[in-house]
Amino acid sequence: MWFLYPPQFWSAFVPCATQNKDAVQLTLEQIDVIKRLVDKYPQYLQFATSVTDILEAHSARPRKIASLIGIEGGHSIANSLGVLRSYYQLGVRYMTLTHTCNTPWADSSNEAPVADGLTEFGEKVVREMNRLGMIVDLSHVGENTTRAAIRLSRAPVVFSHSSVYSLCNHKRNVPDDIIQSLKENGGIIMVNFFPDFVKCAPNATISDVAEHFHYIKRMIGADYVGIGGDFDGVNRVPRGLEDVSRYPELFAELLRSGQWNVQELKNLAGLNMLRVMRQVEKVRDEMRTNGVEPEEHPDSPNDNGNCTSNAFYTEYV
Repeated sequence: MWFLYPPQFWSAFVPCATQNKDAVQLTLEQIDVIKRLVDKYPQYLQFATSVTDILEAHSARPRKIASLIGIEGGHSIANSLGVLRSYYQLGVRYMTLTHTCNTPWADSSNEAPVADGLTEFGEKVVREMNRLGMIVDLSHVGENTTRAAIRLSRAPVVFSHSSVYSLCNHKRNVPDDIIQSLKENGGIIMVNFFPDFVKCAPNATISDVAEHFHYIKRMIGADYVGIGGDFDGVNRVPRGLEDVSRYPELFAELLRSGQWNVQELKNLAGLNMLRVMRQVEKVRDEMRTNGVEPEEHPDSPNDNGNCTSNAFYTEYV
């Protein structure tokens, strides 16, 4: 039944135009929308922040779709580790380090690199995400920043909606050397369905999408791949994958190829992500047991034009 009830990450996304402006407020409002959506449809959805929560939703009668929160774009933290920690407390369990814009501490695949990897503050962001138990997502992220994050992260990383560069040489896709590094890291690539990333063309088919799954499986195995359809973020979809109701058609396509068995398809449908989440939670627990303190950030980027005060004061009455 993992085919029909995979866990769902709802993206609290705000555009890059909000960077250095009201990104935090708008992100909080998006988190509020997600929580109200889940509350409005309790017969179908159940809020989740952990592997235990996901399994409870899946074993409920009737079954529920485990609903988690992710943030797509590091600009949403406004260069503040305190904001990052607050998002975790609100239930956020992954963050994409960048969207289509650079942050002062990490490079996007969409802009010329500035950090050329991760700055010292960017490294603190990744370490703090590991300490909190928040998944590091590398879709949209520049190649050198991606490589730096994989080297640094103690927990598995994910590409929440990216495809294979060797099959479509789009800057949003993942090169072979990074795919190879994922196996050692224990992370996963969740294949995106957008035709521009699948075929580097306006049109694609379900068979074209299947080729990306086959390629990753041949290179590093079926345990390191997932589904990142991105239906809410694209304006064109492949023929045969018009919406989530067509997921069974994708599994049938993979099964017909003779390259996948049923257990591998269950892993693809959600169990691989559960493995990643378990390891992220394990790293979090180990860091807590070892007394790892929250990252401090006196060196956080502060020349970004934010309309914020640099001073803290206490008023005594």
